[in-house]
Amino acid sequence: MSDLAALLDRLKTAQRTLVFQAADLPMLPPDGTLRKIADLENTIAAVEALLDEEQHADSRL
Repeated sequence: MSDLAALLDRLKTAQRTLVFQAADLPMLPPDGTLRKIADLENTIAAVEALLDEEQHADSRL
């Protein structure tokens, strides 16, 4: 597994944990938690894009 794939797994796990913790709250989660979830989503998208680029580069070789 590449370093990027391992990073992607860690990011998704962290985001999933935050979402489940937020779901347990009887109210809306704090703004900081929402920001962390959103930041993780953006980072996940960036890592997925890099992985896709890597796969396309490998297929050209």
